[in-house]
This record gives sequence, C-alpha cells and structure tokens, in this order.
Amino acid sequence: MQRSSTLLKPKVARVELQMEVLREIRKQLAPYQVAEKPITGDMVICDGTTVDSLTVMDMIMELEDRFDVSIPIKRIADIRTVNELADTILALCTPRQGSLAQA
Repeated sequence: MQRSSTLLKPKVARVELQMEVLREIRKQLAPYQVAEKPITGDMVICDGTTVDSLTVMDMIMELEDRFDVSIPIKRIADIRTVNELADTILALCTPRQGSLAQA
C-alpha cells in the first residue's frame, strides 16, 4: 500500500499544480469577464473577455512571477485559450515551484 502511495504523490502534486494554475488564471481574468460568461479552458482569452493585448501581457507577467517561470515571447504569441496558457505554464514549472511561488 505504501508503494502505491509513493507512486501517486508526484501525480497528485501535478494535478494540484494544474488546478492552482487554472485557478490563478481565472482569478486574473475575472475582472474582465463578459456578462457572467464562465471562464472555461476552451475560452479564447481575447474573445471571451474584455481583455486587450496589453492587459494580457500584464497578466502573463504576473503569472510568470507567481509560478516562477519565463514564457518565451514566441510562445506567448501562440497562446489563445485559457488551457493553452495553463499548459504553457505547467510545461515550464515543476510541482515544487508552484508551492514555492505561494510563499
């Protein structure tokens, strides 16, 4: 039983980090929400909210600071949806970094 618990810890940590990243993105986008439209993973950031490109860059900088990552500008240009932004952040950080960023 202990062995399966040890094997699950990294997966659980990764899922927790994924949830933390999505929660933080939703928090950043909430002030720009359009007519109570839910912020979902498939939502196109600039189409589903009142966010302009400058606000997106500010938000990305805050997310970079929060999760201690640096998203290359070429990758930023390809990000359109909430899920794409979350996946990009997750690809650049480890579960431990997400926990450290909270401190």
